[in-house]
This record gives sequence, structure tokens and C-alpha cells, in this order.
Amino acid sequence: MTNPFFINKGPFEINKLLILLGITNKQKFKNKKIYDVKDLLTSTNNDITFFHSKKYENQAINTKASFCITTEKLKNYLPKNCNKILVDNVLLTTAQITKIFYPESVNDNFDITAKEISKTSFKKKVKYGKNVLIGKNVKIGKNCTIGHNTIIEKNVIVGNNCSIGSNVIIKNTILKNNINVLDGCIIGKKGFGFFPNKNKNYRYPQIGSVIINDNSEIGCGSTIDRGSVSNTVIGKNTFLDNQIHVAHNVKIGDNCIIAGQVGFAGSSTIGNNVMIGGQAGISGHLKIGNNIQIGGGSGVIRSIDDNSKVMGYPAKDLKKFVKEIN
Repeated sequence: MTNPFFINKGPFEINKLLILLGITNKQKFKNKKIYDVKDLLTSTNNDITFFHSKKYENQAINTKASFCITTEKLKNYLPKNCNKILVDNVLLTTAQITKIFYPESVNDNFDITAKEISKTSFKKKVKYGKNVLIGKNVKIGKNCTIGHNTIIEKNVIVGNNCSIGSNVIIKNTILKNNINVLDGCIIGKKGFGFFPNKNKNYRYPQIGSVIINDNSEIGCGSTIDRGSVSNTVIGKNTFLDNQIHVAHNVKIGDNCIIAGQVGFAGSSTIGNNVMIGGQAGISGHLKIGNNIQIGGGSGVIRSIDDNSKVMGYPAKDLKKFVKEIN
């Protein structure tokens, strides 16, 4: 399971699942139990996945999923042993299936289980400020501190030697060891995932979590959304400055330095040893390589190969950028 905190209501027989989606009249499969909905890479023989864009053709070719939601144009990229469920809107159908498996993942209501830390078993274990609330099924390691007015909602794991500032909200998150989360951060909330559907927007269930690895720091006022189908991950020894937004499914590698007000759109992957200047923007579904430097204020709309330096909008090779402005 991508997120150990949401309850999976499966398994479902594939034909019953299609009935719930209202598409059983179009296709009929030999009945098989489906245990989970996952992305192309992590799916197994017991899972259903989705394939909505040709840019993921390499992942589609190698998927191990038994069933894949896709379109007529894309179906031939999938393995022969993967049953194709053909629809008009892949992402909308995937959202509907995900909601069936994980009905509690759509909304982000406040945690009614949260109580004052002084009324919990952490009162002697954690150094804390005033008005700190802790939810159920929270684990906190040794030598941790929590600032004033902070809420750690249910289903959060905090490692050893972590410092969590004031006015922080954390949910659906795993913090490893030696993590600093500075004041005003919101970590693990649902991402900005929805689809226009006639007169109402359809929310995509966000079943992923946030994982922040050892020795990292999250700057003041930053927001890190939990993943939709995969996890949002911050690598080891990676430092985020203030007011940074990391959208759902983003993967940031090890030893990265991200300056203030940088925004990462959903499902982009950032390599190791990446430096990004302030107010840069990274578009969604991109792959940014290792040892990259991105100048402040840049707009990255294409993937970047390893060992590159870029700047501008759209971001281009730094030497070319400097030559053009002189």
C-alpha cells in the first residue's frame, strides 16, 4: 500500500468494479479479484493501473498490472497480458476507482481524535510548547521538540532528534531522523487534484503520503502535499527554504538546496545534488537530472539532463541565456 494510513476497502471483483463505474456494458472480463490501484511501475498482478499519456509509454510497456485504464489510442503500448479497460477520460475513471478503494482519502477534515499533548503518553517524552495537539496512532522518537500551536494529526510517524516548529500541521507523513520542520508548515494535506465534470469539479482521492528522509530541513511557511497514487518524497540532507510548495507525487533527491518561493508542480522528479534559485517554477511530470543548477526566477517546462546549468523562461542553457541578454 502506498499510504499505510488509509484503509483499503478491497479486494473487488473486476466486473463488479466496472458495474460501480457504469462501464460494464462495454466490456466483460473473466472475473478476477483486484486488491489495489497503483501506478504503472509499482502495480502487480493483483492490481489495476492507469495509462493516460504517451510520455509514460516506457513504464506502460513494462507494467505488471492485470488491468489498465487507458484509451483506444494508447492501448497498444501495454503488454498483451494486461487487460485494457477503454474509457474516454482515464484520470476521471481512475479517480472514481481510487475513491471506491479508499473512500476516506477524498476529504481532509480536521482530526477529531487530536487531544492536548499533556493528556497523552508523550507528555514526558517530548519537549513541547503551549496548545500542542496529538492525534491517534502517532509515533514520536527520542529527543524531539514541538513548538506552540502545532497539530500532529493521527497517523504520523516522527523519528529521532526531530524539531517541529510552531503553528505547524502534519498529517499522513513519515519524518525520518534529524528533521527540522520550521514554523508555519503544512505537510501531508491533499494535493490540488480535481477534474472539471459538467457543473461540478470531481476531486481526485489522494492516497499517498509524504516521506521526508534523514537530515533534511523544511523552511517556514512551506507546504508539501501528500501523493495522489504514489508518495511525495524529500531526499536525505535536502534543505528547503521558506515558502516553498511541493505538489503531490513530487520526488526530490538527496543533497538538494531549494531557495525560497520555488514551486514544484505535480509528479515531477528531481535528482540528487540539485540547486534551485528563488522563485523558480518546475512544471509537472518532468524529470530533472542529477547535479543540476537552475537560476532564480526560471520557468522549467522541459526535462533537464544531468550536469546542466539553466536559467530563464523557458529555462535554457545558462551560457545561451547570458549571451542572449547581453
